[in-house]
Amino acid sequence: MINSNNTYTSIKHWAEEDRPREKLMAKGAEALTNAELLAILIGGGTTKKSAVELMQEVLHDCGDTLRGLNHMTLQDLMRFNGIGEAKALTIIAAAEIGKRRIMEDSREIQQFRSSADVLKYMTPIIQDLNHEESWALLLNNNARLLHLSHLSKGGLAETTVDVRMLLKEALLHDATSFILVHNHPSGNIRPSRHDEELTLRVNRAAQALNLRMIDHVIVTEGDYYSFSENGKI
Repeated sequence: MINSNNTYTSIKHWAEEDRPREKLMAKGAEALTNAELLAILIGGGTTKKSAVELMQEVLHDCGDTLRGLNHMTLQDLMRFNGIGEAKALTIIAAAEIGKRRIMEDSREIQQFRSSADVLKYMTPIIQDLNHEESWALLLNNNARLLHLSHLSKGGLAETTVDVRMLLKEALLHDATSFILVHNHPSGNIRPSRHDEELTLRVNRAAQALNLRMIDHVIVTEGDYYSFSENGKI
């Protein structure tokens, strides 16, 4: 905090209601900003910045989102003056806990009734990737998950899928249907020509083996494109 003389004032000199720990005790966790919550975890700032201001700086570098913290490495965090290895590891651990909390919610899905279910299930797995990956949700007759199969890992703009391997995995796990999923790190949900050709190849091959391709879903952060919903399967 900067006082009227334009000099730094440490947290201990702030008004009590502005201190994160005191604010937490008085008003509850929901009253605190993201920066204030993280400031409690790291404990202190520097001689020029409070812990809150330090975490505001970190969050700003993450696009002012908690999700952005999952993209920060140990080295990224330690570039900030006032964040050493211990504080950086604390931030990374907190981000991972948040990610695992989302994964717990996604695992509660019993049946895949819609593409939105696919988005919810897959987001924790692929939301932080900076490259494309392809996965298959192998399902039974009731659209319940039998197995999640990791098919391939690609580059920034494309990943390949071995159609024979996909179908082999489906048969191996006694699946009667499946949903193909891959991510677009760019955030663009529109399918490429390669995506459309792959969908056609996989669907034709599945039909020959009496397997049903329910959908091909492209996942980005918070959004998706469904080939089924768009009448392309």
